[in-house]
Amino acid sequence: MDDDHMRCFNRTGRLAIFTGTETMIGRTVHVDAWDETTGVALVVDPRHGTRRPVTDYPDFSHLEQADQVAAAIPGGGWRAYWKDEGPDNGPLTEQVLAWIVTAKGRATPISVDAHGHVDDAESADRLIPPGEE
Repeated sequence: MDDDHMRCFNRTGRLAIFTGTETMIGRTVHVDAWDETTGVALVVDPRHGTRRPVTDYPDFSHLEQADQVAAAIPGGGWRAYWKDEGPDNGPLTEQVLAWIVTAKGRATPISVDAHGHVDDAESADRLIPPGEE
C-alpha cells in the first residue's frame, strides 16, 4: 500500500508481499483479483497497465490478509478527537468523513483534516457523536 499511515483495506481481503530486488524496493500490493483458471492472485502492474500473476515476479514472498471492505457509509456528523495531536501538542478534532465497514462487521472511522488529507482515525482518543461537544 502506498500510504503507510492508512490501514490496509481492499476488495479481495488480501495483500501481496514482495521482498524487493536489486532494482526495486520491497513493497506491499493489493491483490486485485484471482485468476479463474489457476487461482493465482493477480496484482496491477502499473508499468504495463495490466493485471499480472504474483508468481510472475521473482521477489514475490507471500500473501497476507487485509480487511475486506463490505461498505462505506457517510461520517454522519461524527468527529475524531485526539488530546495531544494538534498544534503545540494540544487537542485536535477532525470530521469523520466516512466509516469503512469490513466483511467481518468492523467499522473504522476515516477522518479528513483541514488540508483535505484522509487517514483512518483508529488512534483517536475519543469519537464524538453528532450534537455532542
